[in-house]
Amino acid sequence: MPRYTRPALVGLATATAAALCGLPALNANAAEGRPSASKHVLLISIDGMHQSDLDWYIANHPGSTLARLTHTGSEYTNAETSNPSDSDPGGTALMTGGNPRSTGVYYDVEYSHKTDEPGAACTPGRPATGGDVIYDSPDDALANVNDFINPANGTFPSFDENGSVYAQGVDTNPAAIMNLKFDPKTSLNPKTFPVDPKTCKPITPWDYLGDNTIFQVIHNAGLRTAWSDKHEVYASFNGPGSNGQSIDDLFSPEIDSQAVMPNGVPYPQDDDWAHIDAATKQYDGYKVQAVLDEIGGRDHSGKTKVGTPAIFGMNFQTVSVAQKIRSTPTTLIGPDAHGNYTTSAPEAGGYQWVHGKLVPGPVLSSALDYVNAQLGRMVRAIHKDGLAGSTTIIVTAKHGQSPQDPNKLVTVQDGPIVSAINAAWAKTHPSNKSLIVAGTDDDLWQSYLSDNSQAASDFVKRYLWDHTAQGYDVNKKPVTVKHSGLAQIWAGAAAAHFFGVPVNNGHYPDVFGEVQQGIVYAKPTKLAEHGGMNTGDRHVLMIVDGPGIPAQVESASVETTQVAPTILSVLGLNPHELTAVKVEHTKVLPGLAGRRWDQ
Repeated sequence: MPRYTRPALVGLATATAAALCGLPALNANAAEGRPSASKHVLLISIDGMHQSDLDWYIANHPGSTLARLTHTGSEYTNAETSNPSDSDPGGTALMTGGNPRSTGVYYDVEYSHKTDEPGAACTPGRPATGGDVIYDSPDDALANVNDFINPANGTFPSFDENGSVYAQGVDTNPAAIMNLKFDPKTSLNPKTFPVDPKTCKPITPWDYLGDNTIFQVIHNAGLRTAWSDKHEVYASFNGPGSNGQSIDDLFSPEIDSQAVMPNGVPYPQDDDWAHIDAATKQYDGYKVQAVLDEIGGRDHSGKTKVGTPAIFGMNFQTVSVAQKIRSTPTTLIGPDAHGNYTTSAPEAGGYQWVHGKLVPGPVLSSALDYVNAQLGRMVRAIHKDGLAGSTTIIVTAKHGQSPQDPNKLVTVQDGPIVSAINAAWAKTHPSNKSLIVAGTDDDLWQSYLSDNSQAASDFVKRYLWDHTAQGYDVNKKPVTVKHSGLAQIWAGAAAAHFFGVPVNNGHYPDVFGEVQQGIVYAKPTKLAEHGGMNTGDRHVLMIVDGPGIPAQVESASVETTQVAPTILSVLGLNPHELTAVKVEHTKVLPGLAGRRWDQ
């Protein structure tokens, strides 16, 4: 079989072994050669982190927490995300065990021919008109907070989404975000939800899911659940029919809100938490604190004793931001004697070529150091609180990022292409001037059409393939790309077949395209993006460490969907309680099966 058992730590260099042994192993029962049920699973998504990043980091930091986890647990070196590989459906894949074919979630900003537009007039039972399905920061109950530095610049969503922590969303003490509480009735704005044409009622993000989630199965088993993420709308992970209540402790401060330093002063860069890497670390730090509080048996605020959850965890944004931003400060400096803060000088984001090797640049290297340090804090807390013999840690990523090689980057603006397609269609269809009505094109192509006939889909495919697009390379010099920047296109029935759904499914993109390596549909400000299907988008890290987990390296292909059934199996629950496991036949990660339902 394509796996091998890791050598004992004594085979490592003395200094490395000492560093690794400084954190006792979680897999106390591994020597017995069989899995041992845990009481707790800590799930960590380091968004954007590739397997190649893990390999580089361990090689350069052999005494790191990441190195220890790989040496005492199971490392899966050929793990792939969902396809598409955006934060969603990537996050939903981790929580359900399913891909879009069963979850119905194709992207965090998508469209459906089976719904009506948010807020549309509706007559129950009539055919759907089609509408946007945008489960993202616009769904926040309080999503219009003026720019703190210059209100003329526009608005941000509120850090606390619903305005319950900061009056009118004015954030003067960001640490108070730890008091944020999710309320399924008030934290989100149902007017932004797509409308069900059968009932004329808004469809909540959790009810839009086609599959149940690990949180539902674990909660229904009488166990506590918790999760921390970047948007409150990831309350979708509660799952259908849950009334938004299967995650007992959801903590999701809004990452698209304006970044504010610890003293309440906005970052001088005047941007959100996801565009200043020093701020992203501060932001991730609140979620880290939530996890530490939960390890200690309290709720995320640290105020109420509730017991350590059976399933809990968070996503890190720091690495993803460091991969995408061209130049950004890495460090928040302060406070000084007057309580003031500043940031370090901007440094280069993304990857760099050094001595013929592609390696993380200074911002990304700093981000990896930060994440490793926070993982170390969590592992030490698990040992300090006596949970090492009952806790399994899973570290993976919702998505990767592409391109890694900056020399392959070509940014292309998709707006002019969409406008040209609509204009070309209107010449022979004067009553329909907007053929493409929706779509999100990060480093893939997705078009939803007002006419979703095969003929219309083929028209868009032909135009995209015959069109020569203008773009910019990493140095912002003009370049020309063939086929609109695409390598392959699926249209109409072919797109349905690609996703494994019926043609009349209504949720999948009418036209779906794989980009040429390096293409990103954006202004020439980014270094990379996620969502596509190239190796950089999908080849992510996967580590499992805990009691009964064998120390092994597994090179067989696995998918992040396998995390969900693995979590249930580790907790002694039946993975087949997940509908996606039954529909897609999702397996427990190899080498970890051992109970009757894992076979």
